[in-house]
Amino acid sequence: MRSPLESFEKKADGVTPWIGAGDVYAGTPFAGRKPHVCFVAPTTWPILTAAEGIPVVGGAEVQQTMIAPALANRGYKVSMVCLDYGQPDAVTVKGVTVYRAHKPDEGLPVVRFVHPRMTSIWSAMKGVSADIYYQRTAAVYTAYVAAFCRKYGRKSIYAGASDVDFIPGREDIRYARDRKIFQWGLRRIDRVIAQNSAQRDQLREHYGLDVPVIQSCYAPPAGARNDRDGYVLWVASVRPTKRVEIMFEIARQLPQYRFVIVGGPDPDRKSQEYFEGLKATAARLPNVEMKGFIPFHEAEAFFNGARVFVNSSLYEGFPNTFMQAWARGVPTVGFVDTGSKRDGMPVYDVVSDVPEATWRIERLMRDDDAWERASRTVRAHFQDCHSVDAVIDRYEEEMAMLVGARPQ
Repeated sequence: MRSPLESFEKKADGVTPWIGAGDVYAGTPFAGRKPHVCFVAPTTWPILTAAEGIPVVGGAEVQQTMIAPALANRGYKVSMVCLDYGQPDAVTVKGVTVYRAHKPDEGLPVVRFVHPRMTSIWSAMKGVSADIYYQRTAAVYTAYVAAFCRKYGRKSIYAGASDVDFIPGREDIRYARDRKIFQWGLRRIDRVIAQNSAQRDQLREHYGLDVPVIQSCYAPPAGARNDRDGYVLWVASVRPTKRVEIMFEIARQLPQYRFVIVGGPDPDRKSQEYFEGLKATAARLPNVEMKGFIPFHEAEAFFNGARVFVNSSLYEGFPNTFMQAWARGVPTVGFVDTGSKRDGMPVYDVVSDVPEATWRIERLMRDDDAWERASRTVRAHFQDCHSVDAVIDRYEEEMAMLVGARPQ
């Protein structure tokens, strides 16, 4: 029986490219129109549409809901392949035409890896017939996109979502088989994009790739603000690597301040058990409110009530929550270093342990002058580095280089 990797190799190599109507790879350089871009973003539909009752929130999904509509606004034809959450097929949302693949839990265990998961994604990509296929987050989908584009003469982009994406063996992928398939795909993607300098360095070390860094972007909603009389806020998916228990340790030491924890668990059993344990602990802390899962568009309101934002993760890529806080002028304390600097100095307080985090948070909550300086810094950095327009400019440059060259 052929392994999944061998199947990908067979599909990707030695096949005449498929050229459809309007393609730009029929032996002549790209010219005369902007390319058609397709986002292979299986779990992005609930965030793109602010759908109720579908517990999906992720940084990669949020980024794609920023980037895809922004490209459509600039005159690109933009498509997206998503899972089937019951939505119509080929429906257009915010200028992006969304095509359905398989249902989230469709198929029989083991065999569903191939059908319907691989087959339905592949079929949807073929039906879209885009010039560039964009995929984000370490997963087997990276290999699907790489193999598809090699077979059909299209171009592919993979954008990093976590600092462990590019450390072989440490990717946030459950099965060793899937990690190998992701690595296979990553080596065959036409253009890999890093979120920060750490990811760029990892790609050079582990894959021998020199890649551009394109920072994440965010468009704050109307009425976005901070609250100088507000609380300490933590927002993320609740899983062990996010280390919510650190927030409880800090809250115990700062009983005079209110702490709000927003986020629900991943569907796996380990995350569910972790979440239930945290709820029991939070119930014993009078200054901690644990809100559970809140849809992305509703979670925005919690940032409006915050004075300080905290990230306690073991690792990240570039948290969307940083931009949600910074756009509002909410100072940040984080256990991860995104490398964000302004005039050579860190934009936010990077800490290494609970005592340091505690006194940094306490100072920002107590000292209005320190808070004001930090607020001005994060707001200015956001405006200069993380606006949607600045980031889309960079993506346009990368796409122009991709389609301007003949296929190899």
